[in-house]
Amino acid sequence: MQTFAHVYRHLRRKNWRQYALLGGCAFFSVLLITAYACMMRSPTILTVLPEGGDSRKQVMMVFVLAVLGCGVFTTYASGLFFRQKSRQLGVFLALGATRRQLSRMLTRELTLLTLLSCGAGALLGGPLAWGIWQIFRTFVVDTAEMALRFTPQSYWFPGVFTLFVLLVLLGMGCRSVRRTNIIDIVQESHKSEPIRAVPRWYGPAGIVLIALGGVLGYGIPSVLIQGLHWYAPAVLEALFYLPALVGLYMVLLHTVVNGWGGKRGKYRDLIATSMMQFQGRQTVRNMLVMTVLLVGAYFASFFTPMLLTSSELSTGDRPIDYLYHYRSDQTILTRQEVAQLAADHGVELTTWSQVSAATLGCDGIEEVETEGSFGTTYTEEYHGLLHGASFLSESAFRELTGIEVDLAPGTGANILDDQASTPWRSAGDVTHITNMVTGQEMDIQPVEPVRYTQLLGCFLLDDGDYAAITQGLTPEWREEFVAFQVADLEASYPFASDLFYAIVDHSGPEVEVVSAWDPVERMLQLQEKGAYFYDPETLEERGYDTIHYSDPDSSQFRTDWKYMPQFTILDQTEMVKTMAVFLMLFVFIALVCFAAFVVISFTRCMTIAIANTQVYEDLRHLGAPRAYLYRSVKGQVSRVFRTPILVGTVLVYAFYTLMMYGNGDPAGINALEGAGMLACLAVVGVVSVLLYLVYRLTLRKVCAVTIDRPRA
Repeated sequence: MQTFAHVYRHLRRKNWRQYALLGGCAFFSVLLITAYACMMRSPTILTVLPEGGDSRKQVMMVFVLAVLGCGVFTTYASGLFFRQKSRQLGVFLALGATRRQLSRMLTRELTLLTLLSCGAGALLGGPLAWGIWQIFRTFVVDTAEMALRFTPQSYWFPGVFTLFVLLVLLGMGCRSVRRTNIIDIVQESHKSEPIRAVPRWYGPAGIVLIALGGVLGYGIPSVLIQGLHWYAPAVLEALFYLPALVGLYMVLLHTVVNGWGGKRGKYRDLIATSMMQFQGRQTVRNMLVMTVLLVGAYFASFFTPMLLTSSELSTGDRPIDYLYHYRSDQTILTRQEVAQLAADHGVELTTWSQVSAATLGCDGIEEVETEGSFGTTYTEEYHGLLHGASFLSESAFRELTGIEVDLAPGTGANILDDQASTPWRSAGDVTHITNMVTGQEMDIQPVEPVRYTQLLGCFLLDDGDYAAITQGLTPEWREEFVAFQVADLEASYPFASDLFYAIVDHSGPEVEVVSAWDPVERMLQLQEKGAYFYDPETLEERGYDTIHYSDPDSSQFRTDWKYMPQFTILDQTEMVKTMAVFLMLFVFIALVCFAAFVVISFTRCMTIAIANTQVYEDLRHLGAPRAYLYRSVKGQVSRVFRTPILVGTVLVYAFYTLMMYGNGDPAGINALEGAGMLACLAVVGVVSVLLYLVYRLTLRKVCAVTIDRPRA
């Protein structure tokens, strides 16, 4: 005589596919979360992602989206498991098994299943991240700083998610067993999840809400900052995007219930539409998760083409082949030494310009921030001496660039980039300047800015004013700018590399500082606070990374050294190498989100197919032709794929366009951003082709389960 435990184990073996589906979903979710967490919390990554910077916020945002998507996906798989499991539970209860027995058996097997599947995902997540990273290092670029390191803290995330999965399963199991009506338990697997009739205006209204949410979410924070001087909490800023989420849900509801073909299309696809309605709730939820994951995937994948395209175009358009500057108290290579180094590499220097510049104190408006319970507010205070900037005379600018600038005495011109897209990196509209050695002061009137990207952040003065205000400056407050052209730029890379290392070797420890280091700010803060935040020792004391001469090839040094040279051929050749960690991180994020999208869409389509197998079997017996059944199956599968892909792609591309439009001052999309958006469009095209192939594979599998399976 078989015991209850024997029968239970026999049924478990017979229904192994249910357990495999649930375990596979949990395994896949934890695998992705672990791989993402290992990458995100790796010291290799954190070193190049500044604390509080936009890049780190974007990485965290996409991670949250991925975790939410995996959570919804696992919850859905758990619900599907218990719907299929309910018949067994009901039969056991009808045969006299106690609820305590069932609860004990369920708890045991669910705990074991969770620990095994999630444990395997956590165990393999790290090797997965490392493997993808090594492939990138092998076939794309490999640098010393790309040696990937993991930290044990990364496994907190999969640990918490595993606990979430276990609690969800145990909670659903207890709820299933505690039902009092045995008939309800038995019939649970046959219940549908219908959606009531949805008005046809849901679709158009949803599109309007999506657009409204995007505009509000992106625009309102700027209005609050500029109008109320208020940096709202991140949670409040996220609320402005809620209309977009509501609109997205309405669009998906309309797609599942009504479709977009009008009444004629509804009757033509009556069976497909009705089947979608009967499983509408979970279908809409899954489609919502798929859309959000696709948005995150595209958002991450757009980083690489935008960066590569804009960098390639900006460096390619530089009018000066070689430009560098240094403080006058440094013993940097002379013209003869540079010429000798060039000759050693067979490089011919065709021009040479060397001019003097000065670091002067500038006035400005300081934002004094006040932390509060509802975010941060700030007030503006004018200071006659606030920060420093590099100043050139008009004749020195003409010597460097060949551009004639005629400034009237008492005026000054700010230098912006050619595209006018980065005004925050400029010196601003300075009206009062100070000689930091003699204390001499001068008022100037700002005039129309000059456009020259390679000198972005500098300021121009009339020759007479420059001579007067810089009189008495000591070498540490003076600078030298050197610019030259070469006969064959493409062949000068070895020379550029050696010259860069030579400049680093000849630079002293007093200029081993990050780009934000400002000697005027430093003087003021030392007087007021006794310490300066951007001094290397202060940064290290507060746990921030800084640059070191011992590691000149690191991306941090190449992008953040205050005196980093602008060598066109060096920047073009080593751009991917310099930004390798950034590029790999965002490529990895995109791969994770795309993989989650594919798995969820495939799983949802297959569950719809399994649930409707008997319906299609009945239609076949009634004589329905295969072409009609195929159109019905295709209608369901295409909706699951088509709507999230279309909505997600349009949504993220529109939002990215809005971001690019708002970045400029004045607002607009410049040539570099336009080229980057075209590159992103190419990425969309490639990904769309790949997703179409996944759709065709899924459609074939669904047909094999429904309309092409052998007759009973």
